Amino acid sequence: MEIFRGRRFDYKMTSFEFTHADIMVSGWVPDGARRPAAPLWRGHMRLRLGLVGLVTVGLVAAAGCTSSKPSSGSQSQSTPTTSAQSAGEHAGMDMGATPALDSSPQQRALSFDQLFGQNALMSVRLSRDLLTPEPDPRQASLNGLQTSNQNLSKLVASSYGGPEGSRFQGVWERQTSDLSAYADAVAKQDTAAKSKARNALLADAKAFGDWLASASKGKVDAASATAVVKAHVQDLMAQVDAYAAKDYGQAYKLERQAYERLFSNGVMLAKGSVGPKIAAGYDAPTEKLRAAFAMLLGEHMEMIIEAQRATFAGQEQFKAAAAQVNANTAAITQGMAGIVGPQQAKEFQAAWAEHVNGLMAYTAAVADTNTDAKTKAVDELNQLAVDLAVYFSHVVKNQQAVVPLTGAVTAHDTHLTDQVDAFAAKDYAKAQQLENAGYQQMLGVSDTLVNAIQRSVKAGLPVGGSQTGGGSMAHKPYRPYAKR
Repeated sequence: MEIFRGRRFDYKMTSFEFTHADIMVSGWVPDGARRPAAPLWRGHMRLRLGLVGLVTVGLVAAAGCTSSKPSSGSQSQSTPTTSAQSAGEHAGMDMGATPALDSSPQQRALSFDQLFGQNALMSVRLSRDLLTPEPDPRQASLNGLQTSNQNLSKLVASSYGGPEGSRFQGVWERQTSDLSAYADAVAKQDTAAKSKARNALLADAKAFGDWLASASKGKVDAASATAVVKAHVQDLMAQVDAYAAKDYGQAYKLERQAYERLFSNGVMLAKGSVGPKIAAGYDAPTEKLRAAFAMLLGEHMEMIIEAQRATFAGQEQFKAAAAQVNANTAAITQGMAGIVGPQQAKEFQAAWAEHVNGLMAYTAAVADTNTDAKTKAVDELNQLAVDLAVYFSHVVKNQQAVVPLTGAVTAHDTHLTDQVDAFAAKDYAKAQQLENAGYQQMLGVSDTLVNAIQRSVKAGLPVGGSQTGGGSMAHKPYRPYAKR
């Protein structure tokens, strides 16, 4: 045995060289396989701990997702999608499955969390698009939010029965309509219409509380449910006001807050649909770990997309989006420290920061229409995927997991690179589809990783994402790009 000193990680493995292409083409890694040794940072340290200023974003997450469609950028991007599936079978890990909505009470609770969180993000996206003159992104955002509302309604119907699903859909879609009216009033600077829409949104919160108290037969009291949605609609209105005032730092911070608030309260709907014994199980440390991990990894996916899209909107929006990616980094890194210890968490943080540098380098190449730079960024991301897969296989004490994890991280990259290609080409419907697929698959992978972590190490991930730790960002010069 020898100490493997690769780009970022030091631990014992036998000597055997492999590359990203070896893994993805063969779907097989010999016992003890490792990457060729290389300098730890290939030049100089590009990461600074703590919140820092301009630039490309550094962030941590556990793994990626299986792409639903290969990238148009290069053949190397499309290969991992299929290979990752066969690799997952080889290692006994399902790295690409979208979580079933009602496979178990525990999974149902997580599905409520996930769909609630995504709904908050779709609401933010639509309200911001209503403040801009370009209609095409607006229609894609509206379609995305309507789909999200429908998915939530189906889950409610499967938990509470069809009639209650229909009642919920009416209440929740009224909130969407009233939020649109609020954003429209802000855009037109119509004070009276704004006040009317605000009152309607607050009434929507009460209507939700009354509905849930009735549907749950008192298992969830109306006042508690009303308070959750009241705080949610206040988050949404406040971020509309901040965005319209070009206070992008506050707007993006409120976006993340709205996501975390609604995600963490999805379990409320699950508890209302089951008996007290099952409901109590949702508060078990294992389930809280699972929910926290899913929340932060889903947030990672969405905040990266916000930073990518903000690249086309100018420096101020980019800085604001990057700050929230940075906050997400801090939360996951502190959580990882509880699982693997502070030293390995720092290594993880540094490696993922460089990985995200690759994603942002690809975005810059798209903005510059630089095909060579795009290809270079994809090649770099592929190699970084191997590094991260080796790291995670060490964390979960399963060397065979290198194959599915490499495919998962690479496919996660593919979702992000494909969606920014679509966004730059103004194919907003396709960009939205890729975002939806990436979010769901990312959460499926996080669930698989949590299972593996629980089998091998003591879990210590905190539940309150944005209230933990300091962050990190890779430091690079920023230059804004022309608006789309």
